[in-house]
Amino acid sequence: VLEMLSYLEFEPDLIHCHDWQSAMIPVFLKGMYQQDPFYRRIKTVMTIHNLKFQGWADIGWMKDLTGLPEWVFGYEWLESFGQANMLKGGIAFADKITTVSKTYAQEILTPELGEGLDGILRFRQEDLVGIVNGIDYDVYHPGKDPVLAVNYSGRGIEKARKTNKKALQEATGLPKDDEIFCMGIVSRLTDQKGFDLFSGIMEELMCNKIQLYVLGGGQKEYETLFAEYREQYPDQIYLNTEYRDEMAKMIYGGCDVILMPSRFEPCGLCQLMSLRYGAVPIIRKTGGLVDTVSVYEDNKKTPTGFGFNNCKPQEFYDAILQAMVMYLSDKKTWYAMVRRGMKQDYSWEKSSREYEALYEELLSE
Repeated sequence: VLEMLSYLEFEPDLIHCHDWQSAMIPVFLKGMYQQDPFYRRIKTVMTIHNLKFQGWADIGWMKDLTGLPEWVFGYEWLESFGQANMLKGGIAFADKITTVSKTYAQEILTPELGEGLDGILRFRQEDLVGIVNGIDYDVYHPGKDPVLAVNYSGRGIEKARKTNKKALQEATGLPKDDEIFCMGIVSRLTDQKGFDLFSGIMEELMCNKIQLYVLGGGQKEYETLFAEYREQYPDQIYLNTEYRDEMAKMIYGGCDVILMPSRFEPCGLCQLMSLRYGAVPIIRKTGGLVDTVSVYEDNKKTPTGFGFNNCKPQEFYDAILQAMVMYLSDKKTWYAMVRRGMKQDYSWEKSSREYEALYEELLSE
């Protein structure tokens, strides 16, 4: 990237790097290239999407591969627990660091969620900013999405979502009933996402009049777990480990709630899409989830979803039960919450204004 700039005679004001795969750009820029006047004015921003993935390598191998000076591999820079850590290098050398929600920006300063980099992040805390991700409101638009059986926006939401629920049930082969409480999961099936919590509540959960739609693959243990549940409850559970965007949108448009019991969540996009489509999120209160969903228990006047605090099966079950009781017994309050969620603005236009302000601040220094 840096070599290309001089050949193109293009001097950017700023290079914005994302995750460990591009984290060596700030390292090369300050460790090797900034002696050249052509590169001296270029600023860098390093965005962390998920701190768990850092880009580890053997230090000797990295020295041979990169040709970077010895000092770059010191403890303050690339070295981490005896290895070279590319993300740490990006954090150390970038002019500004961002991550994808304000709460996650605070969480990663702690040993619990800092993934071994909390020390350097606390050192760079003044340059760390949380800006929530966005979604494309033209692509995710229930008012004109061709995937949905019926489009909807301000009026007729209740009737339209019931029709879309039946279309989802028909497409997946589950019994058709527009009053049954439908829950959706659109996610990678990994430890991070908290799906182990189901093993403590599934039997009790399935005693209720509910359906569960699971879309997404990942770790074999969770694919196997949900496959076993599907065999046990064939009329209540749909599972597809091959992600399809069309099915995801049908789930957002037809399910009453979307489940996100994440152990940690830098931002999360699924809750933004579910709000957009009027599916109420049930979240664990962490990271970007708590930044984007107003939880009923904390805010009974203007909630947009339900939530729980600790990674405990009973707390997760209680949040689901709370949502289900409201859905079955108080449709007026439920659909007020649905409409409120649909009115939230988590478009990229909003987030881009925050990035623009950050760029302007950085370039004025």
